[in-house]
Amino acid sequence: MDDEVGVIAAAAIYLISAYNYYVSVYRTKVVKKKRQKRRCSMENQLTELLQEPESKEFQNFVRMSDSNFEYLLQNISPVISKQDTDFRESIPAKIRLAVTLRYLATGDSYRSLHYTFKISSQLISQIIPEVCQALIDVLKDTVKIPTSPEEWLTVARGFRFPHCVGALDGKHIKIQSPPKSGSEYYNYKGDFSIVLLGLVVSNYCFLFADVGAQGRISDGGVLRQTILWKKIIDKSINFPPPCPLPDTDIEFPYVILGDGAFALHTNILKPYPGNHETGTPERVFNQILSGSRVGC
Repeated sequence: MDDEVGVIAAAAIYLISAYNYYVSVYRTKVVKKKRQKRRCSMENQLTELLQEPESKEFQNFVRMSDSNFEYLLQNISPVISKQDTDFRESIPAKIRLAVTLRYLATGDSYRSLHYTFKISSQLISQIIPEVCQALIDVLKDTVKIPTSPEEWLTVARGFRFPHCVGALDGKHIKIQSPPKSGSEYYNYKGDFSIVLLGLVVSNYCFLFADVGAQGRISDGGVLRQTILWKKIIDKSINFPPPCPLPDTDIEFPYVILGDGAFALHTNILKPYPGNHETGTPERVFNQILSGSRVGC
């Protein structure tokens, strides 16, 4: 009897050892190969898109040129890169950035991104906030308001409109209504949103951005809650002093161009309200102002 028990115990130990060995080999080889295959597949797709800049497929995919993508990758790669472990290979920084840019560009759900990048929705939900925070930390000094009259004059040289130091506008970003928020985020378009307010120069680079105001607030109302407006009101924004317009002796202040949503101010210019006949001074002025805001 003792011999039989010993044999059974030895067989059980052997089976357990064989099973553990099989599981170990499967995890380290088969699963690892599958993961490597998925990662390589996505990396190869991005590489192929990057190698065909003329087709603009990559730019359409992430809404960014390949040179800007490489610039961002070079700057944030040390921050978002992860180390490989014995149990898994880390997702490359290039893929992490691509996932985030695709999400920001399209607003795709995590489930949709999962099918595109072959990464679990749970992991994508961790990657996107991490990369966004890295982008903020690395690029925070690239979006800043000029601090001297000389810097504002450099901005003004890029516009066709005289004495213009920026174009201002708001954009509604659709969101799901936050719990118990009522109509706080309900906008005039019939959606729930937050507002992105931006001040840009002639080459479309941002000088100032404010995001997060409730969608029910107009662009003019959002502006009045910002640091930009505070600087304009207390004159700490350091605009150049008023000077004559070209070919005239009329002194005119330096202004930001806005649309009808903003209130008229010494340093904020907006179109004439209402409809005007073709060829009238008001119509011509509105066309030039609007063209300067759109085409810079």
